[in-house]
Amino acid sequence: MLDDTMKQQLQAYLGKLQRPIRLIASLDDGASSAELRALLQDIASLSDQVTFDESGSDARKPSFLIAREGETRGVRFAGIPLGHEFTSLVLALLWTGGHPPKVEADVIEQIKGLDGDFKFEVYMSLSCHNCPDVVQAASLMAILNPRVQTTVIDGALFQAEVDERQIMAVPMTYLNGQVFASGRMTVEEIVAKLDVKSEAREAAKLSAKDPFDVLIVGGGPAGAAAAVYAARKGIRVGVAAERFGGQVNDTMAIENYISVLETDGPKFAAALEAQVRHYEVDIMNLQRADKLIPASEPGGLVELQMANGGSLKARSVILSTGARWRNVNVPGEQEYKNRGVAYCPHCDGPLFKGKRVAVIGGGNSGVEAAIDLAGIVQHVTLIEFADALKADAVLVSKLKSLPNVSIHLNAQTTEITGDGARVNGLGYKDRVSGEVKHVELEGVFVQIGLVPNTEWLKGTLELSRYGEIVVDAKGHTNVAGVFAAGDCTTVPYKQIVIAAGDGAKAALSAFDHLIRTPVAEAVTA
Repeated sequence: MLDDTMKQQLQAYLGKLQRPIRLIASLDDGASSAELRALLQDIASLSDQVTFDESGSDARKPSFLIAREGETRGVRFAGIPLGHEFTSLVLALLWTGGHPPKVEADVIEQIKGLDGDFKFEVYMSLSCHNCPDVVQAASLMAILNPRVQTTVIDGALFQAEVDERQIMAVPMTYLNGQVFASGRMTVEEIVAKLDVKSEAREAAKLSAKDPFDVLIVGGGPAGAAAAVYAARKGIRVGVAAERFGGQVNDTMAIENYISVLETDGPKFAAALEAQVRHYEVDIMNLQRADKLIPASEPGGLVELQMANGGSLKARSVILSTGARWRNVNVPGEQEYKNRGVAYCPHCDGPLFKGKRVAVIGGGNSGVEAAIDLAGIVQHVTLIEFADALKADAVLVSKLKSLPNVSIHLNAQTTEITGDGARVNGLGYKDRVSGEVKHVELEGVFVQIGLVPNTEWLKGTLELSRYGEIVVDAKGHTNVAGVFAAGDCTTVPYKQIVIAAGDGAKAALSAFDHLIRTPVAEAVTA
């Protein structure tokens, strides 16, 4: 099942097991069960700390439980966890076997102290790069807390179950039989959602922090670069981010970052965070900024009020809040979000295997999505508002060579239709003839660009008509001591490498501001 290279790597990991574990399989006579049996036999053969048996009786077949020797609880995988989930499998084996997780000690204590019984069911697809975070978080919780049960389910393998629950986007997490969350979540986010008292504790912790020299809002490439450049000046630096890594976490392949031939978004985001932590920057993750209050006098403190009620203060602030997927804003989009309307073809594409889908958008993202989906679904209809596709020529050529793709130019999406439960079609207007047409399909992938995360700044500093923060060549905003960088600004070309350079520039400008601005008496008093 596993090739020799993977066996060697896995054997090295299994050498870290500190106690024996069991792989308890529930199998039938199908081909998938035979494949899972071979995988589990391979794993057991690599360590004398691992045993495998087929004594399981779970209703989901094929599935298997990873449990400590002598126990009948643990993490269950319903499916064959390869692809993006192979790392999740390895971590579940290690954690069950006593190897410590790389999670903050206070988060581990929060998990152990959760009050209640929690049964998680996490639906994923093996091609989803957002799913492992949720899978690994729920797995760790089940390993650390005996009142937590976790089952990880491959939606492509258990298609009937996915159809019954009308799951059309992954990761999809159920808690005690009810929908808990859709989309990527970290273990900290899940625990915070379950621990109702955590928000007040976190707010008090933020408000108690001493003022920063530079406070960065946002943890994407721009924010990470700003943090590194500022910290290297020997000053006090903090980063408040909703999700460290930002939109990079949702990027499948990165092949144009100079000196890095090829990587993926989650790996790149992890590398960003590791470098920032190397400089002992105070990272405050899962923190959403709500209001910016400029300094009341030159050299005074800028205040950042957070959504949880806490506040942070700093002598200078760098805004690097990034951007998010733009909505098409037609009837039916919000109603059928995660019920046929999707934004990540890599994550959700496998759920539409053999079905008909549309992609809205003819730029690089849209054309790449259409090409990827064409290898999975029955048919792809690409809808582009302009009179030509805007993607790179090599992508357009590839798209036009595919037999199961239809391209409609000069097409304005007017509505996404459904039967009340899920998408069943898309309406568009031919901008040349004026004719309104309807395409019957089961899924719509929206790929029409980005919108800056700046709504909370309206009325505080200057924004462009597109909502971007207006900056000069050095990253200054129109508010003293406040700088901005990356995709949330008017700087053209929203690319990772540009955002990183922009963040470095903003940090240097902030440092220049600090050394040239006397500290107000109120700050030193």
